[in-house]
Amino acid sequence: MDRAEKQQCVESLSEVFKGAGVVVVAHYSGLNVAQMQALRKQMRTSGASVRVAKNRLVKIAAHGTQAAAISELMRGPTLIAYSDDPVAAPKAVVAFAKDNDKLVILGGAMGASALSGEAIRSLATLPSLDELRAKLIGLINAPATKLVQITAAPASKLVRVFVAYAEKGAA
Repeated sequence: MDRAEKQQCVESLSEVFKGAGVVVVAHYSGLNVAQMQALRKQMRTSGASVRVAKNRLVKIAAHGTQAAAISELMRGPTLIAYSDDPVAAPKAVVAFAKDNDKLVILGGAMGASALSGEAIRSLATLPSLDELRAKLIGLINAPATKLVQITAAPASKLVRVFVAYAEKGAA
């Protein structure tokens, strides 16, 4: 990798750190190519990305950004997983790490705060942003639905009474 390529890599990583909602750092030593491709595919489907870069370049790119806390985690064969959604990347990495014990979660960063490996696992148990939005919409719609049911109940009871009288009169 020549100097221009390194500079381009640092700039792209810096943009990633500025725009990411969460960054996860993990050791990937011992994973073969097929497993790495499976991890990348799983990350793509969950709306996250994974990247392997030289530790020194990651440290340079993280310096001055909110993800500067990950610099101390960058030792050995590491990868970074990131997403805009604060839950997508941790969920995908933790799910993959359950199946592959060679992927070891070291920690990460969310905004300006550093996260431990245990904090990443806790973050993975939270519902995603889309799931939270769906629950919120359900909670907002619930009173309106109940109101419609309550106002329609007397009319439906009245219809049932008329039907019962009609059946009794026809018999």
